[in-house]
Amino acid sequence: MQRSHRGWTGGLSPRVLALRVCTVIAIALILFAAGCQSSPVPSDAQDLCPLDAATFNSWFQSGAASANGVVNPANSLNNLVPDCGFYQWSQQMFMWLTSPAPSAYGGGAHIFDSAAFYDVSPPDANNNRTLLAHTPNFIHAFPLRAAKLGPHRLPIVIDRSGRLIEARPVDPNLKPMVRDVTGKVIQIAHARLEKGRPILLDLEGKVIQTQHVSTPLANSDQKNGAPVVQRFLIDNIAIFIDPSLDVVDTEQGQAGDQSVLEAQTTANGSLVYYATMVNDVYAYFLTGVKKGAITTVTPNQFPTTPTDLNNIVNFAMANGKPNPPFPDPNALAIEVKSSWVLAAGLPNASSYITMTATVPTYNQADPNLWTPTGQQTVQLALLGMHVVGSTAGHPEMVWATFEHVGNDPLATYSYTKNDGTTNTVTQNTSGTWLFTANGSNGPFNNPHMFFTGPGGAPANSIQSEGGFTISPSDTLRLFAFGSSDQFENTEVISIDNHVMQLMPPGDIRVNYFMTGATWTPFGSNPGGGNNGVGTNQLSNSTMETYAQGSNCFSCHQNINPNLPDVTTDVSHVFGGLQPLF
Repeated sequence: MQRSHRGWTGGLSPRVLALRVCTVIAIALILFAAGCQSSPVPSDAQDLCPLDAATFNSWFQSGAASANGVVNPANSLNNLVPDCGFYQWSQQMFMWLTSPAPSAYGGGAHIFDSAAFYDVSPPDANNNRTLLAHTPNFIHAFPLRAAKLGPHRLPIVIDRSGRLIEARPVDPNLKPMVRDVTGKVIQIAHARLEKGRPILLDLEGKVIQTQHVSTPLANSDQKNGAPVVQRFLIDNIAIFIDPSLDVVDTEQGQAGDQSVLEAQTTANGSLVYYATMVNDVYAYFLTGVKKGAITTVTPNQFPTTPTDLNNIVNFAMANGKPNPPFPDPNALAIEVKSSWVLAAGLPNASSYITMTATVPTYNQADPNLWTPTGQQTVQLALLGMHVVGSTAGHPEMVWATFEHVGNDPLATYSYTKNDGTTNTVTQNTSGTWLFTANGSNGPFNNPHMFFTGPGGAPANSIQSEGGFTISPSDTLRLFAFGSSDQFENTEVISIDNHVMQLMPPGDIRVNYFMTGATWTPFGSNPGGGNNGVGTNQLSNSTMETYAQGSNCFSCHQNINPNLPDVTTDVSHVFGGLQPLF
């Protein structure tokens, strides 16, 4: 971790401290009046990442902060100074993306919804995706969770020791065979759960005495930092078996992160829907690269230099785009992933950024299997957003994430206060949370159902597992600000405080906070996830709900780890995404 200002104490004067406290109280009152969970960001953290009002005002297109005003993107051609420069870049980019779209963007309620962005379709049977232009009256189609992919582009699962493991999808032609403690290979016929662990039965109904794997998988493909196992679904219980036919010890109900998340019934019981979008620079860069018409200063990397950007601009104009072709080219290549619930029925719907989209509908008569019936057009409320983009010297891209303050409670964490002492915030589930019951004692982060996807049986259905019915589970954000490191927590809290306090009253963006950002030193190869700096245990509780604790770069890395430089492989949509034309 590069900590260029660890020695700065950041003490606040009594006057500034009083103003800070009053601002936080005002924000809390606004949230309370809206029926929303109060801000989880402490107000007394040591100010390790200063942000003055003049700088904040300069983010706005008008030159002065205004409620829900249009924010310019950060200039990604500028070098960022660790760590606070990266956090400021992330905050400004989120505010830009969620700004109202000016006319230069071709219309849209928000910039991420404007004609300067494209939806990325879910993968088809051949794992190909297409770019869907945001044309006038375009209605987005938001699916349920797609599988979180690892370095081999397979769905991931986390075992009980915290290891990231990739799982091959269920193959109906494979028999679930396991090796017992004597070395004999036995077919699994049935399974049940006892105290959260699977009990396996053979064809005669006898318990199979297996040895669960708790050490690195010796015979697995680990060249990219993650072993690969086979997933089986037996009596609605996911069983993972390694190449030695040993059972991998996972948390109860793990489904390879194709698990479906559902809001508590005390909210509106909505399923969670997901979207991936890229900006115009990303779309034309991808198209030019795949047409052989664009090269970058360093081959096979996302654009980071003025020369890279000029090549993309020239390609766009040569293929029918006006001069200039992009409203904000200096944003460079941006990828956005977001999560949403139905806005209808939320007790605090006015505190959310919303948009219109179509979502799938289901026959819910069977509590263990919901089958698709069609789709409906609805208003959705934004839960979380990954903001990912290339910057000067960082082709691996900066990976930041934001969440609504009312999503779920935080596990115990520590930060440094203004007086230099440590404050430990104890886990507290009391309150009105979207994904956690008031006062819940857990268990937390245990999925109750999963999405079968287009290749499942039946296709695109929701299926219960692990002995649960299709129902909400209790979610806990395990790393409150993306790290277990007190210093890193304090940095993120510091920048969050400044943004929330400088935000004009009535700005809806005050209901979202940054939970961290990560990048690599000097844009180096992610190195199997071990090279991330910033908050390197970063996840979003609505997107990596059941795979929290790993680093973004544990999955977003080169498919070929022997390449010396980072490549466009860090973006999982890049490889299968088809050109614009």
